[in-house]
Amino acid sequence: MIRVVIIFSLFTFTLLSCVNDEKKITAIFEKKLGIDKAINIQSYISQGGKMRALLTAPLMLHYQDSGSRMELPKSLHVDFYDSTLKVESKLDALYASYYESDNKIFIRDSVRVYNIKGDTLLCKELWWDQRLQKFYTEKPVQIRTLDMIMFGEGMSAPQDFKTFEIFKVTNSIIRVKEL
Repeated sequence: MIRVVIIFSLFTFTLLSCVNDEKKITAIFEKKLGIDKAINIQSYISQGGKMRALLTAPLMLHYQDSGSRMELPKSLHVDFYDSTLKVESKLDALYASYYESDNKIFIRDSVRVYNIKGDTLLCKELWWDQRLQKFYTEKPVQIRTLDMIMFGEGMSAPQDFKTFEIFKVTNSIIRVKEL
């Protein structure tokens, strides 16, 4: 009889000790997100075998999840080149996220694009479509030229920033040149 009680007690103890923590089981089977980290990035961007831009950034994070993307969380600078490799425009911002499958870059925080003529775009958010080689946004923008400052909602421009279109101009200030 004592033997039966001991065996039953051991069996009961064994069953109770086999209860697993649900959180621990979930953590074991949860897919781990792969993140590659690189510092002091210099990326040459080409199209059709011709160099089009040089991107530099202090930090890049490459996420290997269902939709592979890269993040530049600590600023970026891009020089855009013409066919003779002369810089024709530049871009600066504090953050960018590159969506590889769409070939588009979402840029935000203190975005500034300027060309060799001195025209400057200032905005909070901007998309750069690498396939179409253009910038666009639906958000507020400020564009400064040598003789005018324009404010608006939304804009589109080629990446050389030689021309631009503001979708809805909200205000313009014309500068008077000194004689």
